[in-house]
Amino acid sequence: MGRQLPPTGAPSSAEEIDVVELDRRHRATVEKIYNHPVGHNIQWHDVLSLLEHLDAVTEAHPDRYTVKLGTKMETFDGHRSHDLGQQQVMDLRRMLQNAGITPELP
Repeated sequence: MGRQLPPTGAPSSAEEIDVVELDRRHRATVEKIYNHPVGHNIQWHDVLSLLEHLDAVTEAHPDRYTVKLGTKMETFDGHRSHDLGQQQVMDLRRMLQNAGITPELP
């Protein structure tokens, strides 16, 4: 798993984060986030584990998390229902994409 790299000679985005290695579980979470149509079985604890691995999340208040990927920042509420809502999945997808983290290998 890696991030998409720009074509040769193209400038890299200032929003891209450092290259990170994702294990099988984190890759599966990224793939679920990118699935079309948006899946309803993406568990918050899996997303939180991915974001912690990317060093992209801090707990602002109990059950409220600030996620920063590249230059983008969003706040998410922790989930008692375990699964993320459609809008939250779409927000995460956009943030991951802007940071250069995609399910495709470079």
